[in-house]
Amino acid sequence: MITRYSREEISNIWTQQSKFSYYLKVELAVVEAYNKMGVISNEALEHIKKTAKFDLNRIDEIEKVVQHDVIAFLTSVNENVGEKYSGLIHMGLTSSDVIDTAFALQITDSAKIILDDIDKVILSLTELAKKTKHTLCIGRSHGIGAEVETFGFKILNHLEMFNRAKERLLFALNEISIGQISGPVGTYSNIDPQVEKLTLEILNLKPAKISTQIIPRDIHANFMAALAILASAVENFAVEVRHLQRWEVAEVEEGFSKGQKGSSAMPHKKNPVKSENLTGLARIVRGNLTACMEDIVLWHERDISHSSVERVVFPDSLILLDFMLTRLNGIINNLVIKEKNMLSNIDKYGGIIFSQSCLLHLIKKGMTREKAYEIVQKEALDAFNNNANFKEKMQQYLDENDIKECFNYANYLKNIDVIFARFGL
Repeated sequence: MITRYSREEISNIWTQQSKFSYYLKVELAVVEAYNKMGVISNEALEHIKKTAKFDLNRIDEIEKVVQHDVIAFLTSVNENVGEKYSGLIHMGLTSSDVIDTAFALQITDSAKIILDDIDKVILSLTELAKKTKHTLCIGRSHGIGAEVETFGFKILNHLEMFNRAKERLLFALNEISIGQISGPVGTYSNIDPQVEKLTLEILNLKPAKISTQIIPRDIHANFMAALAILASAVENFAVEVRHLQRWEVAEVEEGFSKGQKGSSAMPHKKNPVKSENLTGLARIVRGNLTACMEDIVLWHERDISHSSVERVVFPDSLILLDFMLTRLNGIINNLVIKEKNMLSNIDKYGGIIFSQSCLLHLIKKGMTREKAYEIVQKEALDAFNNNANFKEKMQQYLDENDIKECFNYANYLKNIDVIFARFGL
């Protein structure tokens, strides 16, 4: 079961205090693994568990001298544990055993929050799709009116994108939920592989099938790719809102709260600012993917060129996505649907978006496709260019029953139930 955290808590996962707490969690799990193997006594284990603590100020003080954060962390811990048992901490490990395993824990804990956020968005989109299942609107291609659809159908497309985003993230999360306790360059030269197995069982992680001195970074790039595509799914909905809120379309609006103002100069303004904000933030997350792709290529068994990058892009991307998904959910739940404007747009220029229906009826009456297309295009473009009525123009080619059939909204709804049934709706 996924536990819900707040945005403040996802931020807390990535603080310095939290980072070293994860380091300590890994170190204590290793000590416990040694205990299970009979290498460390129960007395030693209990003492270490009770006394193993660190102080951020002390770590900073030590790091200024040693220039190594893990050594500074271990020194601070060992000062509290005492000389008798301090040698039992970090036995056979290299720094990356602790760093990469702790990093995996930070990522998995953050991902639980993101998955919960996605579930909320999926639920909201599902409810909106059901509510607007038969709300007629224009489907557009190239930004131009194409044919009649329903707003609920439009929402199902976004819903399925988030369903895929969730599955993609779960796959990437499963891949990245691994740790390593394999020593320098990953050959278990000073540590028994059984220690790794037991340690990662305690931490609820899987052991890496093979690691060098670090877990290979293609795994982390794949996880960031899942986040980047998720951010793009958020932006895709945001851009839809932005386009549909334009005055020339005016089919939906972001909710506008009491007392909200859109412009310091123009009191009439109601702007899709939340959606614009999401569009901008998506660019950051996608940009962070590029940095992670660069991190894949390291020298030999490791270098630390990836480390400085990850300390920025992972917390930034995960914290941003928590914010973005929460904001998106608010947009969905407060979206203003303007059904009258949707119908008005369908009927613009006398319903020129019913051109294909007219084309097919002329063909059924025996006209060649080329001739029928020529007639329908001519009348549709004339209606568009001169703000005329396409339906009236087509009455010279089709009888009254044909006209009713061609301009019948119901024709466009006959398979909507089939599509909704694929979603169990």
